[in-house]
Amino acid sequence: MQLTERYRSVNERIAASCIAAGRSVSDVELVVVTKNHSAEVVAELYDLGHRHFGENRDQEAGPKAEALAAGGRLDAKWHFVGQLQSNKVRTVLNYATCIHSIDRSSLVKELAKQLGNRELEIEGFIELNLTEDPARGGVEPGNLQQLAQSVLEIGRIKLLGVMAVAGLGVDPRIDFEKTLRASQELQKIAPEANQLSMGMSEDFELAIEMGATHIRVGSAITGPRPNNT
Repeated sequence: MQLTERYRSVNERIAASCIAAGRSVSDVELVVVTKNHSAEVVAELYDLGHRHFGENRDQEAGPKAEALAAGGRLDAKWHFVGQLQSNKVRTVLNYATCIHSIDRSSLVKELAKQLGNRELEIEGFIELNLTEDPARGGVEPGNLQQLAQSVLEIGRIKLLGVMAVAGLGVDPRIDFEKTLRASQELQKIAPEANQLSMGMSEDFELAIEMGATHIRVGSAITGPRPNNT
């Protein structure tokens, strides 16, 4: 199956999932994650009509964004979906319009600094850590409100909601239910932050059923990655 066929197939599956869940297709934003794929792949997807792309490494995302812009594809929207190091914030803000992985106070402080310097505004999700591994990216649900309050105080980040990745070897429904509960807690202090970035190639249909507003789909569209780095 070629890229065009895979892209259309995933969109058909999204539409079918939305119908089954009684939702509108327009309620779900497909972010195509293009990690380890070339700028040419992104350009091909752009030419198919897609506009929202996700990357998790700044050193890869920046050149792709530049290549697309140089080719006249100026309205692509870039979502940073990986763990963001504070020393990468300055360059990530050169292209990203949405950050899905706000997960700690030091990152919030650096975002505030860089956004203030540029008079920029961006969108963002707070990433949850649903595992027992404290080294994994994301904030523990119990600390969500405290981190969210620091984001809200900046004023330059439109807090959309929470982001989560279902754990390996875990029924994704269990982790998505945890995400829904965390979202409800967030909305107690930020009622408009009701969006959910959850669901990937293996589980996006379930995520849509459970209310995802942003799904991050990579290999189901782009195919196997050229390497495992």
